[in-house]
Amino acid sequence: MATTTKLQPRALVRASGGPRYAVALAVDALGTGMLRPFLLLYGVKVLRLSGPVTGIAMTVGVVLGLVCMPAVGRWLDRGARSTVVAASMLVRVLGVALLLAAPAGHVGLFAAAALFLGIGNQAWPAAHAALVATVAHGRERDAALAGGRALRNAGLGAGGLLAAVCLTGGGATALQAMAAVTGIAYLAAAALAWSVHLHTHPAALSGKDGADGPASRMRVLLAANVVYVFCLNVPEIALPLVLVTQLHGSLTWPASIFVANTVLVVTLQVPVTVVLSRFPRRTVLAFAGVVLAVSYLGFLAATSLGRGWSGPAAAGVSVVCTIGEIIYAGSATALVAALAPADVLGRALARFQLSTGFGLAVSPAVITALASYGSAALWGSLGAATLASASAVATEKDQGTRLRGCCRRARAGA
Repeated sequence: MATTTKLQPRALVRASGGPRYAVALAVDALGTGMLRPFLLLYGVKVLRLSGPVTGIAMTVGVVLGLVCMPAVGRWLDRGARSTVVAASMLVRVLGVALLLAAPAGHVGLFAAAALFLGIGNQAWPAAHAALVATVAHGRERDAALAGGRALRNAGLGAGGLLAAVCLTGGGATALQAMAAVTGIAYLAAAALAWSVHLHTHPAALSGKDGADGPASRMRVLLAANVVYVFCLNVPEIALPLVLVTQLHGSLTWPASIFVANTVLVVTLQVPVTVVLSRFPRRTVLAFAGVVLAVSYLGFLAATSLGRGWSGPAAAGVSVVCTIGEIIYAGSATALVAALAPADVLGRALARFQLSTGFGLAVSPAVITALASYGSAALWGSLGAATLASASAVATEKDQGTRLRGCCRRARAGA
């Protein structure tokens, strides 16, 4: 098994789709960071909608956005690559346009805008992974996917910081200006992504990366991913909910934890992925589940210390949780890309994004429901479910090995 042992920035950019595509990713992430964290605020402050109505419209948009994933998968399997990435960015331009056109109190246009933004946000990860899988192979692909995630998180953080500065005393006018800038950023990113002109002929897909073998069954992996993905909402939902609303701590700790999470992902995503490339991807993904489960138990211990110590203790444990997130993110998509036969890569990545999107959609409700029963119910349940998922991922590895062994013996006997 090939491993990536050295970090070469030029090679990494080339494996990620090239310089123009890297700029497209950065511009798209910058625009997303300026709008996505403040979309709820836009509905409340600019369109004068109530908080519950705005939240429901956003949730419906995210969930309905998942419906497009089967079509995205089939489009990718017909050979499209940069075109699908550009389309995922262009559809968000339409969403921003609807936001700007919506009059105050018009929930229908806001819901439609959230839908188009949701479609773009759901379609982009699968399209991006398929594009990288076409350009890079083996462990170079893993590093390229990790590099794309680090770049995107840097852009999201920069966009969020820029938006926070603009919102200081800006109010509704600043929100509208930020939405307009975001639309321009999406349009520019789509043009850059489309200019890469990367596609693959469907007939050329068979036989790549061991795709001539039987299609790997990924049901267990997809089910486990629904649980794994809860870790992405721990800094944004679980920790603020527990530290601020239940323990009545300072807002400083959740904010500091979120910033630290972003910085760690940006700086460590590629190096950690490269270091762990010497191990099988399934082993790494199972290890990520163990690390996350340990961090959840650490949060349980931290929140039991009381108001004065819970914040600093949770901040320390959050580093462990972020490391688990980094390991998970660096291995999960790469494992799906390695397991899927090349002629159905698009559909496999689309199914994986469906599981990710579903986990992200239900995790806020699950986290808040569990937290209402106390810290033990929240962190204990998350830890047990994640550990069970990690065990299932590791066990499925043995089943896949036996399946391939049986197929090889059958061919030899024939």
